[in-house]
Amino acid sequence: MRLVLVPTPIGNLKDITLRALEVFREVEAVACEDTRRTGFLLHHYGIQKPLLRLDQHTLHRAKEVLAPYAHVAYATDAGTPGVSDPGAELVRMALEWGWDVEALPGPTAFLPALILSGFPTHRFTFEGFLPKGGKERKERMEQLKREGRTAVLYESPHRLRKTLEELAGLYGPGHPVAVARELTKLHEEVFRGSLEEALNHFQTPRGEFVLVLAPWREDALDAQALARALRAQGLKGKALREALLQAGVGRNEAYRLSLEEE
Repeated sequence: MRLVLVPTPIGNLKDITLRALEVFREVEAVACEDTRRTGFLLHHYGIQKPLLRLDQHTLHRAKEVLAPYAHVAYATDAGTPGVSDPGAELVRMALEWGWDVEALPGPTAFLPALILSGFPTHRFTFEGFLPKGGKERKERMEQLKREGRTAVLYESPHRLRKTLEELAGLYGPGHPVAVARELTKLHEEVFRGSLEEALNHFQTPRGEFVLVLAPWREDALDAQALARALRAQGLKGKALREALLQAGVGRNEAYRLSLEEE
């Protein structure tokens, strides 16, 4: 058995690769999370193949479902299979069964969001989806903060505000964040600002979100406290920024703090 993991567009259908289309045409069948979604993609490119549903609820039947075929492609709803989806578990099982597994490069949501954030990219943490609640969720968030690296995570629209609120409580409301929404789609948006500003901006979240948190620095709260103290002395704008720079605050942080209002 040969299994090929094929990345599919996260929005714009033109983001499919020539190699992905070639594989879809060569295989005997296409397994996927959603037969309607993948079927629409294949129809768009004039490809007709048997579609086999394999999602988190049917993955336990993978060996049985794929047994009649010697060459199969696997596609998730969008993006690269194996990243925050059932693809990772399918690969684990396929390797245990001795199958040949191949993974094509292609579209992902987290990488464009990371690059567009403007935050450091040389070291970053990809968290995917946080646990929905409980002790594990809190511990994961605290770990992201302790690691001191740019952190990337996915979030659904109905949990976005809760996550932003919890992150603001942990990092501080002024901590920088970039929120990418509906990447590569018609209503693509990248918001850059503080966690508090993000909460004010996304009052009624819609679409698919990627959150990118700037690295945590131990001196971040000190810089915010210093900015508040200087504002209390009547400094604002350029004068506040220059005072922060003289105190040793980084240029980008000083600029951001000088734009904030009490």
